[in-house]
Amino acid sequence: MKLLTFEYEGVRKAGVLSDDEQTVIKISVDGKEFDDIGSFIDFADENVIDSVKKLSQASKEGLNINSVKLCAPIPFPKQDIICLGINYMAHAEESARYKKEAFGGDRPFAVYFSKRVDEAVGDGGFIDGHFDIVDSLDYEAELAVVTGKDAKNVSEEDAFDYVLGYTIINDVSARNLQTQHKQWYFGKSLDGFTPMGPWIVTADEFNNPPVLKISSKVNGELRQNSSTDLLIFGIAHVISELSKGMTLKAGTIISMGTPAGVGMGFVPPKFLKSGDVVQCEIEKIGSITNTIL
Repeated sequence: MKLLTFEYEGVRKAGVLSDDEQTVIKISVDGKEFDDIGSFIDFADENVIDSVKKLSQASKEGLNINSVKLCAPIPFPKQDIICLGINYMAHAEESARYKKEAFGGDRPFAVYFSKRVDEAVGDGGFIDGHFDIVDSLDYEAELAVVTGKDAKNVSEEDAFDYVLGYTIINDVSARNLQTQHKQWYFGKSLDGFTPMGPWIVTADEFNNPPVLKISSKVNGELRQNSSTDLLIFGIAHVISELSKGMTLKAGTIISMGTPAGVGMGFVPPKFLKSGDVVQCEIEKIGSITNTIL
């Protein structure tokens, strides 16, 4: 099932995509509607999710998908996105090379950081390059995990019970700001730096853990081309480890890191410029395409 946030005639609502992917059906539970999927998650339990799934399978009432604007499924995350740094070995290598650092190949612990989101950008939206302060704009295709209920002290064996579904994030990054400030928060949190979508595909559509092809293209040129089975630290490990020290609230977004092939990994680097079109694609989820302003 594909959960999405859409805009129709200037009004934003949470919806579900019909099984044939032609119709967007507004989510209504006991007469209650939702402004986006983020607010829906706060309300949803397993029974509600089941009823929405039946809606996607049986309802003939809705809007043609071509008549609506797709927004990011969670346009306004209630908390910063939790991100995994250098969580593919080949990306760890290219990152070290770009920073002219030695890389020993040893990754005993996950690297976590947060990404602030003013408003996530939907499929087809524009990415503000902030070129007044950014001279090395980069892209990062990432699998994002969305939790469906509060997680605290979760074992790895039970971790997937807390996953609502998966979406795509382009972790847009200003490399010069990362380098200048010697941390990742500012350089990844500028307004418009979080394209997300096009929807959340519920976890029942995947194996645990999901093994999915992940790629990105810039102006049609294939840049990243990998698979999520190459993650150094997997989804169950991350949920379990984090939940031992913090409560992961329902609707928490965890972005699992990016594979090799980002702009800084090329020699010379291939950074983004105004007018470039970036497409991030993950198997069984879809793709998001955004243009740099």
